[in-house]
Amino acid sequence: MRAQPIKIAILAMGGEGGGVLADWIVEMGESNGYLAQTTSVPGVAQRTGATIYYVELYPEAQAEADGGRPVLALMPLPGDVDVVLASELMEAGRAVQRGLVTRDRTTLIASTHRVYSIAEKSALGDGRVDSSELLKHAERAAQRFIRFDMAQAAEASGSVISAVLFGALAGAGVLPFGRAQFEATIERGGVGVKPSLRAFGAAFARAQGALEPEAAAVPEAAAPQPRHPAVRALVERVQRDFPASAQHFLLEGVRRLIDYQDLDYAGLYLDRMAVVAALPGDDEARLLRETARHLALWMSYEDTARVAALKTRSSRFDRVRGEARVQDGQVLAINEYMHPRLQEICETLPAGIGRWLMDSRLPRRVVEHFTQKGRVVQTSSLHGYLMLRTVAACKRWRRSTLRYAEENRRIEEWLARIAETAPHHPALAVEVAQCQRLVKGYSDTHERGLRNYDTVMAAVQRAGGVIAPATLRELRDAALADEHGHKLQAALLRHALA
Repeated sequence: MRAQPIKIAILAMGGEGGGVLADWIVEMGESNGYLAQTTSVPGVAQRTGATIYYVELYPEAQAEADGGRPVLALMPLPGDVDVVLASELMEAGRAVQRGLVTRDRTTLIASTHRVYSIAEKSALGDGRVDSSELLKHAERAAQRFIRFDMAQAAEASGSVISAVLFGALAGAGVLPFGRAQFEATIERGGVGVKPSLRAFGAAFARAQGALEPEAAAVPEAAAPQPRHPAVRALVERVQRDFPASAQHFLLEGVRRLIDYQDLDYAGLYLDRMAVVAALPGDDEARLLRETARHLALWMSYEDTARVAALKTRSSRFDRVRGEARVQDGQVLAINEYMHPRLQEICETLPAGIGRWLMDSRLPRRVVEHFTQKGRVVQTSSLHGYLMLRTVAACKRWRRSTLRYAEENRRIEEWLARIAETAPHHPALAVEVAQCQRLVKGYSDTHERGLRNYDTVMAAVQRAGGVIAPATLRELRDAALADEHGHKLQAALLRHALA
């Protein structure tokens, strides 16, 4: 049998050093008597598909013995790859799906962390792919599967994931090179050598079977002890008036709503929850917990003031600086792409003025003319920052706005339906509470969610409030599965509720 090249495929997203990793492998091969070739095919976008780097290595001595130079391939072929390195778990799954990972020959080396894809993040419901299923699928497909959280390992070493993958490749022992040859390759690079070698060493040990250090037991969260007397009074009310099994959700709701609006708004939340706590048929407090969670989310709906506040928080700037790995002396610019529509402007105004503008002719056309195109606001500049802080400050008038009036009406109707259903059908009341999952986001996402929510609630109304909990759950899941509403309509027809 003729000698075959060593075939290595690398799947990495932008900024993760996939090109550096491929260059390291090529440089190591060429420095140790191998002919090498590398190519790359970019992904469509940052998270709709990673770049695939492909490397082939062939012994130079064997080429001379063969009397020529080998013709090396430009792309990996299904069923014909020796090593696959994936910088993230979904990319490992995609490699398996493409047939690059095979049971008879492929060593798969992958990070177990997740960077959610656009499809996962844009789903109306929980669109995340089950990581445990991805792991099982990859385990079945590969001859050998080496995996651990390489993003965390890179962070702990102050390096990047490419160095971790390089160390795991060395530790796997699938290439004809020793550890010293791998490390010499990093040293010859001359950039970030010390952190790269730290990351390499830790990954080498993990790939050779060293166990991950056991995580320290997470202590139970201590009961909050706020200093502000009004906040302390709300916490004590939760601890005094509600069952222990629901207090975590209620305290988180109080914290969220104080941050969102003010103390009085958090008090309104507890007033509403006190009514739910008094409902019969909720012996295990399941209805109380679900309502507490979803009511807090609904009461903190994302209007323009909330979005502006979130975009101008110091914690967000710190997070972006960390994610971009901004170094001392570097300047960070953050551009926000915004396109406020007439409806969102009207919803920010006092209810009477907002309704007048929505129903007007000439004033409406004038406002629409100025909102036809989106604009870019640089929150890292003084002008852009102050502009958004001004919008965020409008939260003090939130309870007088058109948006608040509409959201508050829907919340009261939702709570009334829960209260009406709970005495006779406790399980159905829980499903009604969970229908709040349909209402989320802002702009078009919010409109679609409201449309689906209203459709589902109308179906419950047509059924006279007597509908099986499983049926309502099916309708809700159908609404979350399809943003266009086709699956929801099919489910309504199937249950004669259209």
